[in-house]
Amino acid sequence: MARTTPHDLPLPESEHGGDPLYWRVATRLLGELRDGTVPPGERLPGERQLAGHFGVSRETVRQALEVLRRDGLVATDRRGSHATLPGLPVETASSLTFPVGARSTDAYAVDRTTVTWETPPPEHAEALGLAPHRQTLVHRYESAGADGGGRRTAVTSFSAVALSEVEELARYRDRADGAASAQLRRAYDWMRRAGLTLHHRDSITPLADAPSVRVRRRVHDQYARPLEITDLVVDAQPDALVYEFTLPAAG
Repeated sequence: MARTTPHDLPLPESEHGGDPLYWRVATRLLGELRDGTVPPGERLPGERQLAGHFGVSRETVRQALEVLRRDGLVATDRRGSHATLPGLPVETASSLTFPVGARSTDAYAVDRTTVTWETPPPEHAEALGLAPHRQTLVHRYESAGADGGGRRTAVTSFSAVALSEVEELARYRDRADGAASAQLRRAYDWMRRAGLTLHHRDSITPLADAPSVRVRRRVHDQYARPLEITDLVVDAQPDALVYEFTLPAAG
C-alpha cells in the first residue's frame, strides 16, 4: 500500500469547519522539506524555533511533527528530528554556505532569517545590473550568541537571472513578507542544480570606528552574469583579505 502524506490525505475538519492548526503546520513544514529548505538527513530546527517560524505554540509543533513521523517523513533520534524524504544528501562541509558567515562556532547561537520583495541597497542594485527602484528578493540574516556576543548580520540581494533560472528561489517571491522565517541554506546547491557554475569573490575589510568587519560576497555564473551579492557584518577586527574560487555546476 502506498504511503500517504499530509498532501495526499484530505484535511480533516476542525470544530469550526477549518483545518486543524497542527495539520496546516505539518503541511507547510512538508512543503519546506520538499523544496530542499531542510535537506534529507539534516536536523530540523528545535521546537521553539519552529513555533516562532510558524507563529504557533510548541504543543502545536509537536503534534505537526507527530503527523510527519507517522508517515515516515521525519525521524527522531539522539540528534533531534530530521527529514527523511528521499533526495540529494547533505553537501560536505567544503560546500559554500549561504549566506556567507552563516556557520557559527557558537552551538547556542540564535539565528533569524527573513525574505522581502523590495528595492535593494543602491550598491547591490548596481552590482546586479538592476534598474533604479526595481524590486527583487532580499534575504536578511541575523545571529547572536546566547550572551548577545558574536553578533553577525547579512543582507543578500538576488539578481533577475537567479530568480528566473533557479526555481527554488523564485518560489520565495510569494513568501517574501518579511515576517516568516526563510532558510535558504541550500541556495548555492539550487543554483548548481540549475546548471550554473558559481564563481565568487569575497572581500573582507575592517569598518571604520567600529570593532567589526564587513564581508562582501559577489557571485556570478559561467557567463559572468551576476547571481547575488551579500554584505555581512561581524563582530571582529582582522586584517583585510580577498580570495576567490570556482564551484562547478552539479553533474
